Formats: sequence, structure tokens, C-alpha cells
Amino acid sequence: METNNTAQEITATTYIISADALLEHWQGHRRLSRKVIEAFPEDQFYTFSIGGMRTYAELTMEMIGLAAPGIRGIAFGDWTFSEPVLDYSTPAPATKPEVLNLWDLITEYINNVWPQIPPQRFQEVEAAFGMYEDKIVGTVQYLIDNEIHHRAQGYVYLRALGVEPPAFWDRQ
Repeated sequence: METNNTAQEITATTYIISADALLEHWQGHRRLSRKVIEAFPEDQFYTFSIGGMRTYAELTMEMIGLAAPGIRGIAFGDWTFSEPVLDYSTPAPATKPEVLNLWDLITEYINNVWPQIPPQRFQEVEAAFGMYEDKIVGTVQYLIDNEIHHRAQGYVYLRALGVEPPAFWDRQ
């Protein structure tokens, strides 16, 4: 059987998406998740749930609490939940504006840490948080997927509250 030499020349260093494009993809999801937080009536943000699911304030804090130590682990291999980085069980601040401020601080933190990630780091295998072994790029994808999952719960909550959620495709 004859093979295509061009296909054989493709190596493991051929990438579909650049690190910068991956960051922009993640930040697009973060912008949309922020819009979902903004759309919540403040009193319902802390109290409303369906079927025993956590409130959207709690879900938001999970997203924040994974992103902050997650980016530090991705960049530096430090997966600890220590100061000044929050963890997924950190309680929500008392007001939605404070939550949004925290969201923005973590977004800035991600943007500041991301350029420090060496390109080869994305292909390294490591146990994120000491438990989830994957390539670093897979861990980034997990953090994005986790956020999308919880944002979808927010969409369900907003619709149940009679609030039109932001367009799911609007990541600007």
C-alpha cells in the first residue's frame, strides 16, 4: 500500500489552534459567563435553585475557584489552593457587584499568567490538582468545559425566573 509522504511528515508539534487563540476562546467564554452573572436578579443569584442544584452564586464561585488555581497550575505546575488564589469552595462575596469584580480580577490574572506558559508546556502530562492526569491543553479544555456546563445551568435558572439569557453565541 502506498502512503502519502505529506501525511507522514506531520509531527506531534502540528497544532490546530495557537496558544493565543486558545486563550481568546477561553476569554470569550468568560465574557459570556460574565453576562449570565449580570443577567441574574441579585436576590435570586444567592437563593434560587432547581432540583437541589447549587445556587448560581455557588456555581460562579466554582468557576472562579477552578480558574484561578487552574491557570497557576497550568503555567507553573503549582496546583495548590493557597493564598492569594481562591479555591472552588470559597464562599461568594456578599453582593453581585463584588462577585463581578472578583470575576474580572481572575480574568486579569489569567491574562497576566498566560504569556508565561512555555509552548511545550501544553503537551506535558500532569495531574491537575493532584487528581486529574491529562495533557495541560486537556486541562485548559476541561476548565472551559466546566464553565460552559455551569453557565448552561445558569441559562436554565434564568429561563425559569422569566429572564431572557444572553445569546449563547455572543462571546464578545
